[in-house]
Order: sequence, then C-alpha cells, then structure tokens
Amino acid sequence: MAGKKKSRPVVSGLVVLALVGASGYLTVELRKQEAPGVTEVRDVGVLDGDRGSGGGSADKGEVTWSRLENPARSVLRGADGQIRGVFTDGARTATLTGPARTFDEPTSTSSKVSTTDWVRLMPEPWEKGAEKEKWFEEWYAEYRDSKEDDLFAFAFQYVAGAPQKKDEQGVVYAGDANFGPLNTAGAEGGDLRLEQSDFYDYLGLPYPFRDGVTGTPEAVRARSLDCSGFIRMVLGYRARYPLMSSDTSGDGLPRTANGMARSDQGVDILPLTGVSADDRPSAIDQLQPGDLVFFKLDARTEERLDHVGMVLGYDTEGHLIFVSSREEVNGPTIGDIGGVSRLDGNGYYAKTLRSAKRM
Repeated sequence: MAGKKKSRPVVSGLVVLALVGASGYLTVELRKQEAPGVTEVRDVGVLDGDRGSGGGSADKGEVTWSRLENPARSVLRGADGQIRGVFTDGARTATLTGPARTFDEPTSTSSKVSTTDWVRLMPEPWEKGAEKEKWFEEWYAEYRDSKEDDLFAFAFQYVAGAPQKKDEQGVVYAGDANFGPLNTAGAEGGDLRLEQSDFYDYLGLPYPFRDGVTGTPEAVRARSLDCSGFIRMVLGYRARYPLMSSDTSGDGLPRTANGMARSDQGVDILPLTGVSADDRPSAIDQLQPGDLVFFKLDARTEERLDHVGMVLGYDTEGHLIFVSSREEVNGPTIGDIGGVSRLDGNGYYAKTLRSAKRM
C-alpha cells in the first residue's frame, strides 16, 4: 500500500509557515504537560496469548467452543487447538483467523504488522450460545475461509498512495485520503488542517441518515476524512455498521470521537474513567484487533476526548499498533510522524490513551 504522498493543495508560503509554526508550538507545549507513562508493555497476545502461525483453512475435524471473561466472550478452536475466532458478548465485530497478511507504510514508519487476524462485522451482536443460531451458522460458513475485504483491508485503502476505487456509478469510494482542508483562516489554536470531514465529504455525495437528516458534503472537504470520519467510513459506510447523523440523533456510531467513546454502542474494553493523565488505562492486554481506541490529545477540548483509531495488531518488533487519520500525516496512517502509533510504552499516543470499545 506504500507510495509517495500525492500533491496537496497549497496556499501562501507565509500562511503555511505561520500555521505550521503555531501548530508545532502548541503540540510541543501540550506534550510537555504529559505525566510519565506506565511501564512499557510488550507483546502479550492480542487474543488470549495463543496466536497460531497458520489459519484460514476449513476445519477438517471437531471444533470446540470455550468461554472467557473480562470481557465475556466465546472462543472457537479448530481440531488442532488453534483459535478460529473470538466473539465478544454485546459486540458485532468478530476476529477470525485467516491467511497471513502484512500491513506497512514505509513513507512514514518502519513498523510492519504481519497478522492472521481478520476483523469482520456480524449481522447481530454476539451473545452466549449464539454459535447455535442460524444467523451465525450462515454468516460463519460464508466468512470463515473468505479473503473478501475486512475492516483492515478497508482501512488501508485510504492511506498514502492507496489507489482509487470506483463503484458502478463511477463514485470514488476509496483511495488516498486527506485529513482535511488547510486552515487558511489562522483560527485560534493554529491547527494546520481543519477537522469535521466526514465520510460523505470524502465521497462528495449527500447521505440520508436514518433519522431523516441528510449529510451534505462540502466541496473543500472532498477526499478528506478526519479521525472519526475515517472510522465511520471503514466501520460504517464500508462495513455497514449503523451511523448517526450527529452525537445525539438516532442510533448507531456517533459522529465524533468523544461521542463514540461515551455512547452505549458496543462493549467497553477499557472503560473511560476520566481524561487526565492519571486516567490512562494500563490493561491494554485486553485489546484485540478491530477495537476502537480513544485519546485525549488536546487540553483545549477540556473534558472531551478528541481522537479515535482502530487497533491493528502487533508489529514485527512486538509493539501494539493502531491506525487512525491524523493532521500531521494528512490522512489515515500507522506512521510515526507527530507521535509513534504504539499503544504500549510511553510515546505520545500511548500516554494519551483513555478508553477502548469493541463495536
């Protein structure tokens, strides 16, 4: 998926330099205020510590189901004892074992994530005993050996250099995405790029939400996805998880990172206890691929959480990596520009992690 970042619209050199300077100063000042982080956590296992190297083939013998807690979930194992899937009570995202893939982004990081995890959206939330339900039997039969795009494949279709994909009507629904348009107004805070670019801005199409509201795209935000807009594109528009028109209207995935973190959707894997440095969760071994992770990056947003990403897995050095859309890289990334994408250790994003959900 690697490639050279395409050219972006430019404004006056003086304006850009001023904005970059202001943004850089604020970023440095905000990061100076961070308290020391918790002890570094290395590769503890995304699922339950048993990560097979193969996977994906149809089970030729008897399969077994077991139950685990914290969070409550069902684990499917093949006749060889290897994990075939993990299904969490109350969540629609499921982690299946499939063919190995490697995700990398050499334009902005040396990290590579090689994984046999495939994250897919089930038609209904999981509950204990759902393995006996007809809907699950049909769904699992369709996807247990499938190489059809999953959430991770969707996510990497928007990183730097990703080629455009068009539907039958000629609408570009995937391809290298911006974070947002340049902030040429010099607004308070000095952010280089503007937020509030949702999935329908990227598409350039009006989107009718289920509550009767129609999302109207802005031309200046074409091909742009801010952090929550990126998650809504991947999990909502592409995977078909229901979407809200805002943080308060309708049901489904809210518009903002703060709305997602505080909603009753999904399952709290790392419950939100507060937004201060003392509220950083330490049990990141509870996380698994596909979980949404929420951050407190900016003191100016007060009690609001202001960034969201998706857990991708462990990189080849044993660090837990996430993908999100960021201003510094100007789009979706697992890169290290502006802060490494590790959830363990004491880096910028690791120290600002505040909660996580399994949707």
